[in-house]
Amino acid sequence: MDNLRTKSKSLPKAFALCALAYIIALCVAVFVGYAMGDRHPIWIVLTADIAATLVIYAFARVFLNASFYDAYWSVAPLAIALYYALGASSGNVDFSRQVVVVTLVFIWGVRLTYNWARQWRGLGHEDWRYANLRDKWKRLFWIVELSGIEMMPTLVVFLGCLSLYPALSTGTSPLGALDWVAIVVTAGAIIIETTADQQLRRFVKTNPQPGNIMSTGLWAYSRHPNYLGEVMFWWGLFLFALAADLSYWWVFVGPLAMTVLFIFVSMPMMDKRNLERRPGYQEHMRKVSAFIPWFPKK
Repeated sequence: MDNLRTKSKSLPKAFALCALAYIIALCVAVFVGYAMGDRHPIWIVLTADIAATLVIYAFARVFLNASFYDAYWSVAPLAIALYYALGASSGNVDFSRQVVVVTLVFIWGVRLTYNWARQWRGLGHEDWRYANLRDKWKRLFWIVELSGIEMMPTLVVFLGCLSLYPALSTGTSPLGALDWVAIVVTAGAIIIETTADQQLRRFVKTNPQPGNIMSTGLWAYSRHPNYLGEVMFWWGLFLFALAADLSYWWVFVGPLAMTVLFIFVSMPMMDKRNLERRPGYQEHMRKVSAFIPWFPKK
């Protein structure tokens, strides 16, 4: 009971500290962006993004908790979208597309941030992947933390947000058929990810025994439907970029980087952890599709 009271008292302080870290990171990003003057908006975003990441990294090092960075994935695109739409936009950009894209990005970002916040248990709680890396690398963990846990995801998200530049800043094409396809893909991605997260959360609450496997709902057809929704979201933003200006076809490197990250890093890592903790997971892997939803094998 005393531990529960201590945790309930310390959690608001932990969130306040985390909020302070992100406020300082935003201020530093704005200062760095302003100092860069009239340089290209994409370079301004990249430089400011790195500066903000370093601020979060400093907090993570001081408080020995790499999970300070977890919310950055979903928070940074919100600031980037607002900058492209309000601070770097030309006068000829289609306003209706701006409204649609910014709205979808904010729905995605706020929901994902909330999903993280309701699972974070304070400064004493660090993501299991980070804890494993800390144990493995020990004194060299600071290098792994900076490069692999924080800077690499920052750069991947930056690449994903390249699609926002033509969609919000330069694209002059009016809202058209491809935009509607992009809306379906992006909104569908948010729905899939939200549904998968809710189903998993409900499962964890109602199945406290270790070793149980989530195999109902969307999880009956894909082992990682939440990752599928995440990847779809970034491809949806790419479609908005194409609809705004076809000359920005090259921003596909963003959703491609996302796809590679989730399929070749995140999914194998989760499967390995489940194999170690859930006795029947090998058979589950044989039956259920890894990524693209499909009927389970008998």
